[in-house]
Amino acid sequence: MLKELQKKRSDLKDISEESKEKRNTLNAEASALAAKRNELNKKTKDLINEAQELKVLRDEINEKVSEYKNKRDDTNSRANDLFAKADSIRKQNNLGGPSIKALRKDIDRLEFAQQTEVLSTSKERELVGKITLLQKQYQVKKVQLESNLELKNILDEAQLIRDEASEFHNELAEYARQAQEYHEKMITAFKEADRTRAESDIAHREFVKAQEAADEQHKVFINAQKEIRDLDKEIFKLKKKDKDGKSRVVKSELQKDAKSIFDKFKGGAKLTTEDLMTLQRSGLV
Repeated sequence: MLKELQKKRSDLKDISEESKEKRNTLNAEASALAAKRNELNKKTKDLINEAQELKVLRDEINEKVSEYKNKRDDTNSRANDLFAKADSIRKQNNLGGPSIKALRKDIDRLEFAQQTEVLSTSKERELVGKITLLQKQYQVKKVQLESNLELKNILDEAQLIRDEASEFHNELAEYARQAQEYHEKMITAFKEADRTRAESDIAHREFVKAQEAADEQHKVFINAQKEIRDLDKEIFKLKKKDKDGKSRVVKSELQKDAKSIFDKFKGGAKLTTEDLMTLQRSGLV
């Protein structure tokens, strides 16, 4: 019985040590996964904050876009009103045809082509003829405009306003570019945050799994320790019982020897030191 209990205790000790080692390994794994999860959560939070900041910047720039769009449109509207007034004056004074600005632009374009392109003789003559005709139209238009100060002043004012609208448009385009840049960066940050959040969720699930497995091994360890303590009590009882039995046997033998010695003593025999010690241990003297 004692040997069986001792063997069972030894087996439980092995189970206890094995479960303890597994528990510690799993706890270390869970700790590493928790650290990874926390790091990913922090990265996700930082990315979301970055995306929110980019969103604020984008919205602020979009307000500028809206502001300069209104300025451009209002200014163009003013210019269009003046150009419409100029058209009315042209009709009243039979001043139809292309504007002096359009004529000047065509002349400059054709002269540039004449200077930079390699042309055949016939093409060269054709191009020169077109330039000459446009120059004559330009001079006529110039005289017409100079003779009609009202129309000239209106067109000059309209062109200045149109140039101002063009400046507003350029600023609008730059703000729109900046807003788009912030928007794209914001989208990238949000997508990266989604990716790190997904990784964090995976790490958390693995952490929970490792932690639960560690808890199971801890239970095995605790149960084994409890059984070992219970066995130790039983083993102690058995050992004590065995020891008490042996003590009773020894005491019985001792009393027999002592009685024999005592009988010899009463018969006049001389006792040795060992005989006296035996009598003392038996309690007869």
